[in-house]
Amino acid sequence: MRTFNSLMLGISLATLTLGAEAQESTDPDFWVSDDLTTFVRSGPTDGYRIVGTLTAGDPVELLETNGDYSLVQGPGGDQVWILSSNLQDEKSATAQLPALQERVETLSDELEGINEQWEGRLASTTSALEQREARIEDLESRKQALQQQFSDAQEKVRGLKARLDTQEEDLLLRYFMYGGGVAGGGLLVGLIVPHLPRRRKKSDRWF
Repeated sequence: MRTFNSLMLGISLATLTLGAEAQESTDPDFWVSDDLTTFVRSGPTDGYRIVGTLTAGDPVELLETNGDYSLVQGPGGDQVWILSSNLQDEKSATAQLPALQERVETLSDELEGINEQWEGRLASTTSALEQREARIEDLESRKQALQQQFSDAQEKVRGLKARLDTQEEDLLLRYFMYGGGVAGGGLLVGLIVPHLPRRRKKSDRWF
C-alpha cells in the first residue's frame, strides 16, 4: 500500500512538472472541471487501476470516448482515461486567470489614465469657474459703484433743477417788478403832467 501511494505521488509530481514545461502545439479541446482533482485510470472502466491524477483546470486533448470514460492526453503527454462528467468544454478559470489578470491590469491602466484626464479637466474647469466668479464679483462691485454714481448724479440734477426753477421764479419776479415800476411811473407822470403850469407864449405884436 505504501508502495502504491509513493507511486501515485511520483506520477502526480511528474505529471505536474511535465505539464508546466510542455508547450502545446494546438489549443486543447477540454479542461478538467474547476471544482475537483480527479483520479485517472489506465482503462475506460472503474476496474482499471488508478495511474495518477489531473488537477482542476488542467487542459487535455480528447482522443476518444468509451462509455462513461474518455481517453485524454494530459499536459505531460500521457494518455489516460477520465470520467467524461469530469470534463468541460470551456476554458478553465485557472487557464483564464492570466488573461483576466492582464485584462484587469490593462483596464486599471486605462481607468487611471481616464481618471488623470478627468482630474485635469476638473482642475481646468474649477480654475475657469473661479476666474468667472472673480469676474462676476468685480462686475457686481463696478455695478454697485456705477449705481451709486448714478444716484449721486440724479441727486445733483435734482438740486440743479431746483436752483434753476428758483432762479426762473426770481427772474420772473424781477421782470414783473420792473414792468410794474415802469407802468406805475408812466401812470404817475400821466397824472402829474396835466397839472403842471403852462408857460405863456410871448406876444408877437408890436406896440
